[in-house]
Formats: sequence, C-alpha cells, structure tokens
Amino acid sequence: MLRMPNSLLKLPRVLLSPKHRALLIFILVLVSFAYLTLYWRIAEDSYGRGLYDLPGEFICAHSVPLSLPNAGNPPPSKGNVFFVETSEQTNPGYLFSCSVESAARTHPGTTVVVLMKGLAKGNASLPKHWAFSLLSCFRNVEIRPLDLPELFSGTPLKKWYLWPLRRWEPYFLPILSDACRVVLMWKFGGIYLDTDFIVLRNLQNLTNSLGIQSEDELNGAFLSFKPKHKFMELCMEDFVKNYNGWIWGHQGPYLLTRVFKKWCPISTIQSMSCKGVRALAPEAVYPIPWHDWKKLFEATSASELHKLLKNTYAVHVWNQMSHRTRLEIPSQALLAQLYSQFCPATYAKMKRD
Repeated sequence: MLRMPNSLLKLPRVLLSPKHRALLIFILVLVSFAYLTLYWRIAEDSYGRGLYDLPGEFICAHSVPLSLPNAGNPPPSKGNVFFVETSEQTNPGYLFSCSVESAARTHPGTTVVVLMKGLAKGNASLPKHWAFSLLSCFRNVEIRPLDLPELFSGTPLKKWYLWPLRRWEPYFLPILSDACRVVLMWKFGGIYLDTDFIVLRNLQNLTNSLGIQSEDELNGAFLSFKPKHKFMELCMEDFVKNYNGWIWGHQGPYLLTRVFKKWCPISTIQSMSCKGVRALAPEAVYPIPWHDWKKLFEATSASELHKLLKNTYAVHVWNQMSHRTRLEIPSQALLAQLYSQFCPATYAKMKRD
C-alpha cells in the first residue's frame, strides 16, 4: 500500500493553524476589496462612453460649418466652453461627440476645450478614434490632457486631492468631476458642461448662472461664471469643509444647493436672480427631469418638439440612467431628432454604423 509523505500529512494542520488562517482571511478580504474597487471604476467609466461606443475613423467633409442655419450672430466670446473627462478612457462614444459638436456649432467664436485625464501629456498625438477625427474638423475645438495637480494648485482643493487614500472612495470619479468644474469656473470662468448635454443655443448670455434640475435642487452639469467669482469661491470652501465622499451628490447638486441657499439667503430655491447669480428655470437646461429620462427615447412630433424646446438652451440626457437604452437610428424619438438637428456629423456617423 502506498503511503502519503509526512510533509503532505502535515499540510492540513499547517494551513489550519491560527496564524495561517488569519493570513488567508486577510488575503481574501484584500482581494474582495480590490474586486469591488475595480467594479466601481469600470461602472463609472461606462457612464462616460455614451450610446453604442464603436471604434473607427472619421473623414472630414470638405468643410464643417461652425454654426447652424439661421443661428444669427452670436455674442462675442466671454470665455471658453469646458468639457471634462476624469476617467482614463479615451474612446468616447456618440453622446460625448454630440455634446462637443453641438457646443462647437452654437459657439463658433469660442474655444471649446475638452480636458481628458487619459490623454498623454506633452506633444503626443491623439489616439486613433473616430470621435477625435470628427471633432478635429471643428477649428474651435481643442482636446487637451487634464493635469489635475496643476488644476487644483492654488485652491483649497489641492490638499483634498493629494490625500493618498482618496482614490479608494466609492464615488471618487463623479466627485473628482464635481471638483474640476468648480475649480475651472473659479480659475478661468466661462461655461462648463457635462458630456451628456446637447446644446441648442448659444449659452454666453447666461453669465453667473446655474440650473434648477428639480424642485428645490440645483445641478452643476451646466455652470456659467466669470473668473474668481465669490460664489465659486464659496463652493470650493464648502467642498472641503463639508466633504463626505460616501454620499452620492453631496459634493455636486447638494453642495450647489447648500451654497445658493446661504448666498441669498432663502429656504426654498426657485427661478430667480440673487446677488448677481441666477438660478435658471428647469426648462432652460434640464427640460426633461431625471426621473422622466425615458421620454428622450419616445417618438415626438415636430410641434411637440418645438413646444418643448421653446425656452431651452441645452438638453441634459442623464447618461447615468439612459446609457444602456438602445436608440433607434433613424427614428422620431426625441433624442434621435436632437442628434439630427444639433450634431449632424455625429448623427451621420451613427447612421453609417
């Protein structure tokens, strides 16, 4: 009869010893934590990719007009239009492309700056991707690396960003986006837009403004401020003083709402101008409430579309909720009609795909 070696007989006792059992538990906990962190990073990255992210190249037409027909003469530039991508992804989707294209068309005399964390610093060329090729057709679009240490330098958020464990927080990416927009507005002024907006009209008359997204709540997906504005300074101070990385929106809509109520001071927010800062009615930039986002995928007649957009400057698509919903191209869905009218180059790419 074969006998097992003594070393193998001792192995179960070694593995089950208290010292090794504790080590095994520690390793399992560490692996589980790493898995959950990776899951959150992948989930957050998926929000930025937009609908039906496909690789490919885009060849410019002979020329891409910088303004829509009958757009009129826009006001002179009052600062840049900023978009920010805080994840490492460099393969933007259709919605991202439409956001930047629509902003470029409606702001022909303004530089539209797209800051992306995943881009290499220096003079490195952009990755080969159809969205970068398409957007390069617009002379007023600049796509640059996002240098976070440089952006936060000289602000109260520098120390917050440099804390080494910050990146392990569950909502780090959206909070980082909240931080970037506030600092950009304070340092440089201009207009900030999330990459899930479709811009319908020039926004530069909406100086020192932000939008009401729902009853008694503001949203920072659109911001328009002069540089070094006191309101943005107070937002940076509140960001650090009342920081809570474990509550979704605490540094975003909740922060802006807190600061605006102190700024006025008021107990309930409504469409109003207070000490030079305007809270815009929902139809200005949030005509579709976040809880009604499915309306974007429903058929809409021309008259209904005209009525809906009569007082609207831009439409927020709520990509966090809508990004998994299939959009039929072509169709009479509201979102498809917005693509067709306000980002026709992106829409043409969608139809070809």
